[in-house]
This record gives sequence, C-alpha cells and structure tokens, in this order.
Amino acid sequence: MSQVILITGASSGFGAMSARALADAGHIVYASMRDTAGRNAPQVEAVDDHAKERNVQLRAIELDVQSQPSADAAIERIVAEQGRLDVVIHNAGHMVFGPAEAFTPEQYAQLYDVNVLGTQRVNRAALPQLRKQAKGLLVWVGSSSHRGGTPPYLAPYFAAKAAMDALAVSYAGELARWGVETSIIVPGAFTQGTNHFLHAGKPADETRQAEYDNGPNRGLAEEALKNLAACEPPDADPTSVAHAIVEVVDTPFGRRPFRVHIDPSDDGCTVVAAVADRIRAKFLHRIQLGDLLSPRIHPEASHVG
Repeated sequence: MSQVILITGASSGFGAMSARALADAGHIVYASMRDTAGRNAPQVEAVDDHAKERNVQLRAIELDVQSQPSADAAIERIVAEQGRLDVVIHNAGHMVFGPAEAFTPEQYAQLYDVNVLGTQRVNRAALPQLRKQAKGLLVWVGSSSHRGGTPPYLAPYFAAKAAMDALAVSYAGELARWGVETSIIVPGAFTQGTNHFLHAGKPADETRQAEYDNGPNRGLAEEALKNLAACEPPDADPTSVAHAIVEVVDTPFGRRPFRVHIDPSDDGCTVVAAVADRIRAKFLHRIQLGDLLSPRIHPEASHVG
C-alpha cells in the first residue's frame, strides 16, 4: 500500500537515492532539504524532473534539521496535504575528516547538532501525528562506524553516529506501545558513488592539523583513505542502501527488521551489533518489559502500512 514518507537530507547521496527509489515503488515521498530556493534549487528541480519523467509522487520540501520551526512547518504541511504521515526516515547527516584534536569543541557541537539533535527536532514535530495514528515507522540511517572497525581521522563523525544509534534504540522501546515501529539501517563505508567523503568537513585548527600532518602521523590520512577504499569490493553499490530502505518500508507492519546492515567492506559492525541487540532483548525480558521489543498493533490504527 502507498505510504506517506518524509526523508531528511534528500538533496544528495543515500537520501536522494532513497527518495527516488521509494517514489518509484509507489509511495508518496517528501524529499526534504534546506535552502530549497537557494543552494539546493537545482536539487529541487531534479526532484521535480524525476517525478514528471516517472509519473510518481515525489516532491521536495523545505526542512532544515537544525531548526525546530522548520521541522514543525514541514510536518504541518505534509499532514495538511495528505491527512497523515506514515514513515519518517532520519537520513540527514554530515561527515568530517581529520585528526580528532584539530577539531574545535564548536565543530563537534555542530556535527552533533546535525546528526543527532536534528533527529530530535524532527521527532518532536512528527511523533505527535504518528502516535495519534497509533501506527507508524521511524527509519534511522546510521553507520557501521559506531560499532565496527574505526579507521583514524573520523572521530567526530563516529561519535555523532554512535549517539544517534543510542537514541534510536531508546526511542524504539518508548514508542513500541504507541504502535510506532523502528528500523535502523546501517551502511558501511561507501567511498565511491556518493559525495560523503568528498564533501567531508575539515578541522578548523589548521595549526594542530599541520602538527599531525608533519609529525609521526605524516601520510596517515592518505594511507587510511587508500586502504579503506581497498576494502570496498569493486561492485559495491550505494543504491543498495536505498533498496534496503524500500524493502523495510514495504515489509508489513510488525515484521520489519530492527537492524539492517549494508556493509560491503565488512568492518565487523554486524557481529558487534548482533551481540548488543541480543543483550538488550535479554535484559528487557529480565525486567518484564519484553513487549517493548515489538510495536503494538492497535486495531484502531488510522492508516494503512
């Protein structure tokens, strides 16, 4: 059945791929991004072109995850136009690359604001509607970096993604009795096919950066990127992440996987996450809260999906 879907950070990368794939699968998709009238105007045009060419329901919408009023306005518009909101996909994020010490505390806070607090703003805007419907789905696009292998010079990004995953896991339990389901998508490192690494931010403290570049760590950045890319199979395709999201959305309510890994480089996150999720389930059963592991199906749920 067609579902009304909001996806954040849909101007490029996994977000853009997923928005198009979901629309092509027959869903009503709002591809959100900031500055739709300015910097991202070409991306808005690309969204419109795709919708016309494929005759699908895909539309761009202004949403800056760093602004609560912007998130509120986007959700209000979607509900006004469609009468409901079925799926929220937390995809907006930003990567940085460089020595951990060379990033200022303000840069860490900025990255945390986009990758973690942004999801909280969107949740506060969207969850009242999903809880009112007594049925819905949150999809969190995380990263294998939060529990897998940890190559150097990605510390701020790793920390933010770990925080986002922890938030997603906590939300999953708290929303289960409301009928809101959770799936966490865990992509590995795709060094080709997206602009993830190309557009990565850099440390603001250039002096500290130079000390690392010219000291014992000389050449480490290039070595890390080269070897990381070498772990990636030649046929690694970032659209596989979009296909995984479509499959999760199309799976019947109550049967969706809690966590889906798409990691061609196999950095070990799949193994570690499986242990962590098993321990979580065991502990919830131990404290008599095992029902929080699955969303409650409410007979009065006000929409399909």
